[in-house]
Amino acid sequence: MDSLVSPLRMAKRFRGFLPVVVDVETGGFNSATDALLEIAVVLLKLDERGDLVRGETVAAHVQPFPGANIERAALEVNHIDPDHPLRLAMLEKDALAKVFKPVRQAVSEQGCTRAILVGHNAHFDLGFLNAAVARTDFKRNPFHPFSAFDTVTLAGAALGQTVLARAVAAAGLEFNAADAHSAIYDAERTADLFCLLINQMRGVYEGLTQSDSSVIAVKPELTGENLL
Repeated sequence: MDSLVSPLRMAKRFRGFLPVVVDVETGGFNSATDALLEIAVVLLKLDERGDLVRGETVAAHVQPFPGANIERAALEVNHIDPDHPLRLAMLEKDALAKVFKPVRQAVSEQGCTRAILVGHNAHFDLGFLNAAVARTDFKRNPFHPFSAFDTVTLAGAALGQTVLARAVAAAGLEFNAADAHSAIYDAERTADLFCLLINQMRGVYEGLTQSDSSVIAVKPELTGENLL
């Protein structure tokens, strides 16, 4: 495939949005009060066959914001020591700048208008991302503020599984439980799962969009045109 073709196809595939996988590790479940401790983003692209594949991973360890709550139960799951000197944790705003920069670049290179977050329980990750953006008054957030692609829903429908490890296994992919609950590892496994499921839908998608009787001919309010 010519290098000029892939960006155009990506821009058309998701109505101008670029899917970017995000995983966060946190000090609890409340995005307003609990610390953001790790963030990882995985860029996606189309290969020469037109399949969606995993690209670059960018990640940062994050310093808890002043006054942040950190639940011991959360640390027992993600095994993060917030005070460990080798974490090399960054201020929230610096961490956002680090992971957002390649996302903005990819959005531009792929001919898209904005990134859309892909996550496993996506609105959990999006909530913490948005909270950090608001706390730091970050001005160049490339992500859509409320829409997301959730692999819980996709995997539940396609595979009958909603837990990430079980969904990945059901899809025939490898999952190492010892590495789970690392932002990088979970983001990359989520990316692999999302790519596999989207690629399995490729025939249906291309058949509909290329057919004279496709959803393009349906009234706009029924096509999902206004959902994002």
